[in-house]
Amino acid sequence: MGPRGVGAGLRWDKVSYLTWVIIFMPARASMDPSPARAGKLLAPYASHGPPQRVPAKESAMKESVAVPGITIDTETVGDLVTRDYRTAAILEQFGIDFCCGGKMPLATACREKGVDEKELRQELEKLADAPVDRSQNYAVWELPFLTDYIVNTHHAYLKENIDGIAAYTKKIAEVHGSHHPEVVEIAAIFEKIAADMSLHLRQEEELLFPAIKRVAAAAKAGTAPEPGDIEALKGALASLGGEHDEIGAAVHTIRRLASDYAIPDDVCNTFLITYRRLKEFEDDLHKHVHLENNILFLKAAQF
Repeated sequence: MGPRGVGAGLRWDKVSYLTWVIIFMPARASMDPSPARAGKLLAPYASHGPPQRVPAKESAMKESVAVPGITIDTETVGDLVTRDYRTAAILEQFGIDFCCGGKMPLATACREKGVDEKELRQELEKLADAPVDRSQNYAVWELPFLTDYIVNTHHAYLKENIDGIAAYTKKIAEVHGSHHPEVVEIAAIFEKIAADMSLHLRQEEELLFPAIKRVAAAAKAGTAPEPGDIEALKGALASLGGEHDEIGAAVHTIRRLASDYAIPDDVCNTFLITYRRLKEFEDDLHKHVHLENNILFLKAAQF
């Protein structure tokens, strides 16, 4: 921390501190602004500099949040990740699907994947004392804000990358398909994903998300929503949720065919890049679908 009352919250280097000592310290202490006096005052900071004060804004961004009691027998995978998004990384390590499989009880997911429930619980409980970024508390965001986040983050990623990934899968199918027939199937599956996703995004951006915003605005104003908006919302939720399941199943098939994106020894750099981009696509899809299936759609269905 710097001198009391002067530049509170700033980080002080030795030059800044020496300047303060020479100018201001005489009025408070010995009235001796000599270099010798300043040298004595600066001696404690010779190695490490003056003590650092972390700005209030920086320290407020993270806080220790305990994961509430985990009830593996009854809690669903999606509920757990909604309460604390940090758990998603742990579930992925154990091979548990938290997006399309979000409605499945944790106990059932553990049985299907052969996961030791005690081991999973121990890993999840390690999060209790770890800092969490409050900006990831998606469950408390207002729905209009959440829809904008999804469009500007996940929809934008898909629009920028999906055609390029499709082109890469076709390329490695042409070059390596004779020795690695799995990539031919991967290319065909991803081509369908890309076509389906284009229509899916339009339905969300042009129909579902605007309806959610209008209904949310009416609720906030204390007025009744338009009947047409409620009908549009219900219809879109019913169809789009099913499409998520189909796309999720297709991505799981790609991962299986790609042997968890393991790179064969006899392939080129384009093959390596393609698998890396497919893995990146899957990672983004997991979070994207989680935000919609386990938070946005569930809350919108309550209107």
